[in-house]
Amino acid sequence: RDETNDLAVLKVDARNLPFATLGNSEQLLIGEWAIAIGNPLGFGGSVTAGVVSALGRALPVHAGRVVENVIQTDAALNPGNSGGALADGRARVVGINTAVAGVGLGLAVPIDDSTRRIMHALMTSGRFQRAYIGIAGGGRPLPPRVAAAVGRDHGVEVMEVVEGSPAARGGIR
Repeated sequence: RDETNDLAVLKVDARNLPFATLGNSEQLLIGEWAIAIGNPLGFGGSVTAGVVSALGRALPVHAGRVVENVIQTDAALNPGNSGGALADGRARVVGINTAVAGVGLGLAVPIDDSTRRIMHALMTSGRFQRAYIGIAGGGRPLPPRVAAAVGRDHGVEVMEVVEGSPAARGGIR
């Protein structure tokens, strides 16, 4: 499992099982049909429908972590839907239901290249290893003269350096 992205891969020792086709969330459009499948409140095999309400949302999770790029849908999600499929109008799995953020506000981890890399790593080595720098920061616009010199109009402002982190050892302040 990968708690950071709220993903898990299970191995089933069986053959000739039916399976769902994985889609690509990068091809989703706002307003497109979204079908959520899961076990809300213990009611197995429930299906609800709605639309893709937004793309690229950030979902704050435990310990200050954020799951990036989640899909927002208004398909009814309830506790127990987590881990179920979010499918598009062609029945391709484009996300994994992960959170109920309010009435009419469900969120799903997208099936995209990043998620596929994580799933592959989980299947081959049992874990997904991330780079870690050890800062808290945010995007900031650069002054025009600096932007012209570096060829970019935004940078990262370091707000905090985690003690003992690679950033701290490297002298970032």
